[in-house]
Amino acid sequence: MTITWTDTLDNIDWNELSDLYRKAPLGEKPPERLKTVFSNSMFRRFAYEDGVLVAAGRALADGADCSYICDIAILPSHQGRGLGHALIDQLVDLSRGHAKIILYAVPGREGFYAHHGFRRMTTAMAIFQDQEGATARGYLAPE
Repeated sequence: MTITWTDTLDNIDWNELSDLYRKAPLGEKPPERLKTVFSNSMFRRFAYEDGVLVAAGRALADGADCSYICDIAILPSHQGRGLGHALIDQLVDLSRGHAKIILYAVPGREGFYAHHGFRRMTTAMAIFQDQEGATARGYLAPE
């Protein structure tokens, strides 16, 4: 498996990226929305194998205080090959120097991120556009 990593947006096929998130499976993320969020992220990484997008992730960062790693996606056919670890390692390395690096994990994946030094926060809170759906998917504690 020869993987090529990049952070450039120049040749991104936003429909292909949207397909990656659907297949990962991380839900529906419209191409135009992905273009906006990746363009506004300080750090981003894309992995290709033979010209096919197989992994992606990004970090919103302010350059000093906080970097938020999010939208980590690996094509199912490539999961279990170390791509997720490589992607997180790269985004953490890019985020070094920030006072804190945070993320929230898909429920059940917390152990994966613990291997990279992440620890559960005791005071994190969130407002989701769909609070009920986020609660049902395990992202929010029930009231």
